[in-house]
Amino acid sequence: MNLPIYQVDAFADAVFGGNPAAIVPLEVWLPDATMQAIAAENNLAETAFFVPEAPARYGLRWFTPAAEVDLCGHATLATAWLIFHKLRPDLNTATFSTRSGDLHVTLSGESGRITMDFPARIGKTVTAPPSLLKALGGQPVAVLESAAYMAVYATADEVRALKPDMAGLAQLEKYGIIATAPGEKPGVDCVSRFFAPRVGVPEDPVTGSAHCSIVPYWAERLGKAEITAYQASARGGTLYCRAAGERVFMAGKAVLFLEGSISL
Repeated sequence: MNLPIYQVDAFADAVFGGNPAAIVPLEVWLPDATMQAIAAENNLAETAFFVPEAPARYGLRWFTPAAEVDLCGHATLATAWLIFHKLRPDLNTATFSTRSGDLHVTLSGESGRITMDFPARIGKTVTAPPSLLKALGGQPVAVLESAAYMAVYATADEVRALKPDMAGLAQLEKYGIIATAPGEKPGVDCVSRFFAPRVGVPEDPVTGSAHCSIVPYWAERLGKAEITAYQASARGGTLYCRAAGERVFMAGKAVLFLEGSISL
């Protein structure tokens, strides 16, 4: 069996930026173990698999090298880019049915950005577990809890300087840990980093799902719905976001890096 495979850099204007995702279009689902093995072989933060369900509707699943996850932003953006630019250029809107419900994506011809409609993951302030503070480092001014922990720091420099103990973070019950702070330059409202060693991703370059928590927090704190967010990883990436109650809209560009085939 030969399967097509593509690698797309999401939240990027050019290759070697943003977050790379592998995408494998399917006609029918493969066994879970096979999809997990492909994701492990790719060794990227995410490999996305999708199957057509109806006109402009697709089933979509995401796998890290170690586990299937409930929500992934950059691999959704990469999949949408592939559909709109390579597989179905007649489309500019599509819906993905996922473990996190229906996710709607739209291509803007004017900006070239793809906008994704995601569920908000609004965090609640909690007392930080000592194990989190020890493994993450620094002195956050607040810690919030939703699907992931989110540690809020006073400055972007503190976020950039973090050198987490990945083995320690992997022992936490949450799948991932967000570190965020106010933006340090005009036009950037907040910066962040994201760590998920528990699911095989020590540091993710640009994480759409994390912004389901980041954007509602900064929208409330800054008193504005439109948030420009920068993920301060080594590769880096910018997300153009809008908080809308129980939904978060995030937009970005993507670039094709590789296309080929998998032999099974």
